[in-house]
Amino acid sequence: MSGAPATGIAKRSVMIAGHRTSVSLEPEFWSALQAMARERGQSVQALIGAVDAERGARNLSSALRVHVLRALQPGPLPPSSPP
Repeated sequence: MSGAPATGIAKRSVMIAGHRTSVSLEPEFWSALQAMARERGQSVQALIGAVDAERGARNLSSALRVHVLRALQPGPLPPSSPP
């Protein structure tokens, strides 16, 4: 995740629980998810499926961003509050 910042959103199709869906994330988040999946010895699709299973009512793209953020934070994140 170093070098010149990428622009825009990258949309990818993934299969979650037997259903195909699209996920839109910035390239930096895709790179982080790939690194996390590689460290865990799983596919990005499996990692996304695990996040999906625990996301509650949160939008999947948002849940993935929060998952990456939590993984990179040195301590616990404060609880989220409604907008």
